[in-house]
Amino acid sequence: MYNILDSYYCSINMYVTMSLDEDARWLEWVTKQFESIAGDDKEIDLDEFKTALKVKESFFAERFFALFDSDGSSSISLDELLKALDLLIHGNETDKLNFLFQVYDVDDFRCTSCVLTGSGSIDPDELRTVLKSCLRESAISLPEEKLDDLTLALFESADKDNSGSITFEELKAELENFPEVMENLTISAANWLKPPDLDQKKRQTPRYLTRAYWHNNSRKLLFLCVYACLSLLLFIGAMLQHSHGGAWYMVAKGCGQCLNFNCTFVMVLMLRRCLTWLRATWVVRILPLDQNILLHQIVGYAILCYTLVHTTAHVFNFGINLHLFKHMHLWEFLLTTRPGIGWVKGTASVTGVVLQVVICLMVLCSSTFVRRSGHFEVFYWSHLSYVWVWSLLMVHCANFWKWFVVPGLVFLLEKIVGIAVSRMGSLYIVEVNLLPSKVTHLVIKRPQFFHFKPGDYIYINIPVIAKYEWHPFTISSAPEQSDSLWLHIRSMGQWTNRLYEYFRQPESQTVSPKRLTTSLRNRRQVMKVSAKFGENHRFCNIKCYIDGPYGTPTRQIFASEHAVLIGAGIGITPFASILQSIMYSEMKLRKVDFIWINRDQKSFEWFVSLLTKLEMDQADEEPEGRFLEMHMYMTSALSKNDMKAIGLQMALDLLAKKEKRDSITGLRTRTQPGRPEWGKVFQKVSEEKKGKVHVFYCGAPALAKVIKAQCEHFGFNFYKENF
Repeated sequence: MYNILDSYYCSINMYVTMSLDEDARWLEWVTKQFESIAGDDKEIDLDEFKTALKVKESFFAERFFALFDSDGSSSISLDELLKALDLLIHGNETDKLNFLFQVYDVDDFRCTSCVLTGSGSIDPDELRTVLKSCLRESAISLPEEKLDDLTLALFESADKDNSGSITFEELKAELENFPEVMENLTISAANWLKPPDLDQKKRQTPRYLTRAYWHNNSRKLLFLCVYACLSLLLFIGAMLQHSHGGAWYMVAKGCGQCLNFNCTFVMVLMLRRCLTWLRATWVVRILPLDQNILLHQIVGYAILCYTLVHTTAHVFNFGINLHLFKHMHLWEFLLTTRPGIGWVKGTASVTGVVLQVVICLMVLCSSTFVRRSGHFEVFYWSHLSYVWVWSLLMVHCANFWKWFVVPGLVFLLEKIVGIAVSRMGSLYIVEVNLLPSKVTHLVIKRPQFFHFKPGDYIYINIPVIAKYEWHPFTISSAPEQSDSLWLHIRSMGQWTNRLYEYFRQPESQTVSPKRLTTSLRNRRQVMKVSAKFGENHRFCNIKCYIDGPYGTPTRQIFASEHAVLIGAGIGITPFASILQSIMYSEMKLRKVDFIWINRDQKSFEWFVSLLTKLEMDQADEEPEGRFLEMHMYMTSALSKNDMKAIGLQMALDLLAKKEKRDSITGLRTRTQPGRPEWGKVFQKVSEEKKGKVHVFYCGAPALAKVIKAQCEHFGFNFYKENF
């Protein structure tokens, strides 16, 4: 509903050329939306206006309401709404700037009756009031001194004649120094002004049928084709081999043979040490090793489907051949050994039902909504039932061991090596920093012979948090940092929350006399915090175990010429190691674009110190010659095409140029409001012509789809972090 009332922010160039028919349709749409908001009285009052507008600050709602309410009746009629919209859509540049000026000229503004009686100029106090409201609307928190600096920077720049106030002409002249702002005022996208049928996009070729998609996904698609053909051959071969048993029996046996293969292959795709080794060989150019998680999921769903069809086919076969099973019910056929089916004491039916239940639960607990909803432990523990699945398959099927023996031995060897490596030597967490946005920074004493590459990850076990749980996290320190390993862990689930809360507890805790002996006995294994460096920074000596390192797609960065690193929120951690390493290493990289997207201001704080150091390392370089270019985006901040943010963004730009530092993060790089326009971002990257572009992303899956589609359009290679 707020779309119509939000229309005063900007205008759309396309409406200038609208035909009369389109104008009529648009008028009908606006009228319909107005009636849905106004109600029976056919007028919109201030409360309805605020509700529909959904602004955080009533200041802007009241200012805009007063400008729309041209007759001062304390309500907006349809005619007044259309008149204001017509001004903003079809009016000239001066008309639109005059509207903005009246918003900023707050003299004698009375919100009770919403009357504007401005003085015709803007003084520093008025400008400060507006900027303060802009900050709140954009969810940006700055100290009062910084607000004063912003006000002064914008006021001094706009007050050309030093008269102590800003006139309309001076504001217009100042806006002309910001062409992107002027552009936003005249051609910004206000799609909500169009009727729904005008919003529909022209039919395009489906993404999966485009040449770019097939080119960029050639390894994965070829692999899936081979996998599908192999499965089909196994299915047909098993059916022909058991053609004597009838159609349903043939289907059951065909699915059973596919299950033999898939229940083994699903394990092969998770041989992390083998895959990490293969990443360093020529095989990585042929096989889609970087997408092993996706392929593992596909095979997992295939197992579920084969299992369901396999069980169903056997049930139907039982029904057809019921005369062969005299005096036997279906439940006896499924849940007892009475039918005598199976090579181990007739247990095929019972083990089949148990396998069906276990596999269904494993797939359910592996779903995205479970893993991403803070219940990773549910996924973790349920997935460990693969041991029972393989054991039951050995009993259920006489031939499964033939498929399993070689991969199973490799899997067992990997596990033994992992346990040996993780238990070899004593590892300790020696320092902990509790950072904003509930990020726990762990500093671990690095083992002498522990070697890894930027972007690699490890599994960590901290007995004082959970004795038997292992969780994967990216190493955020560089390989060149020989004395320690860094992990940055965001609190998003039960284990990560327990970790954060454990280190948030006060250092000194009372020990009861009865527990004194136990405490002393366990002192060496569960070391308490031994020193305190600050409220959120502690030195400690806590035992931990690690398993790894394991390779990720980001290893391909060192084979790139132009790398684009995109991190969303805590997804920055793989690139923390990479950004540090590329400053010390010799490589073929010619350019790196680093893009970090965060929701709010505090999310930037924990990583700023490293970024500041990287900026200082190339401070003397000209912008066009810099090897590393940073781009920061804050999604909660209103973008420059929003009239509520224009003054603030101008002030932030001016102050950043003056202080050579961004007011939000403290970096030299200016934080951009809103979300990146990926088409423009990748167009700029393409025009730089620094060589083959590889895009690396870590963050939310939804954004990954958007970025991947753009990469396919521009012909960039796309890699997504998964583990």
